[in-house]
Amino acid sequence: MPLIETKDLWKTYTMGSEQVHALSGVTITIEKGEYVAIMGPSGSGKSTLMNLIGCLDTPTQGEYYLNGKQVSTMNDDELAGIRNREIGFVFQTFNLLPRASALHNVELPLIYNGSASADRAAQAESALTKVELADRMHHKPTELSGGQRQRVAIARALVNNPSLLLADEPTGNLDSKTSIEIMKLIDDLHKQGNTIIIVTHERDIATRAHRVLSILDGQIASDELTPENRRTVG
Repeated sequence: MPLIETKDLWKTYTMGSEQVHALSGVTITIEKGEYVAIMGPSGSGKSTLMNLIGCLDTPTQGEYYLNGKQVSTMNDDELAGIRNREIGFVFQTFNLLPRASALHNVELPLIYNGSASADRAAQAESALTKVELADRMHHKPTELSGGQRQRVAIARALVNNPSLLLADEPTGNLDSKTSIEIMKLIDDLHKQGNTIIIVTHERDIATRAHRVLSILDGQIASDELTPENRRTVG
């Protein structure tokens, strides 16, 4: 059973008398353990596709299955439950609480899902250790570098052991050296068995993934294995 399966996915917005098709019949399958980049220029539909995959929005028509569940017909409460259990999000802007410690920021998803307080700190510490930030767990975001903040955000995304890690332009606010460090961390997380989807407009980031879905005008323009992975598969 694929982790992600979309069938003829459309997202249409009505703007005045005009209908704008942000997505036009997207059909994709992503297996558990894959490392996929969704790439495209601004306005291509990649953010819309990410929002649908991440259960942040629902399609106008078509079907979306995540881990065998048809999420395209779920209501907002059901989608919130799926997001909390199944998906870890990493955003370009980190989205951390400025007055909370790194540890508390990472604990937040566990608070939302009702985990026992005795377990939360241990799970959050484990996630911060995974991203090599155990020595900074009591620091606030203002006391951390941009790269360290993104590591906290990645630890928060991992703390629930989600089925999918979904990263939206994860290096967008970082300098080139820090970007390389964060992408190496994401590469390592994939090697540990995590399914990862990265949304990016940068080719050098996309080609670190094993498969690149290029999207243009709301449709999949190409679906290719990256050269390194092609050799591995071959």
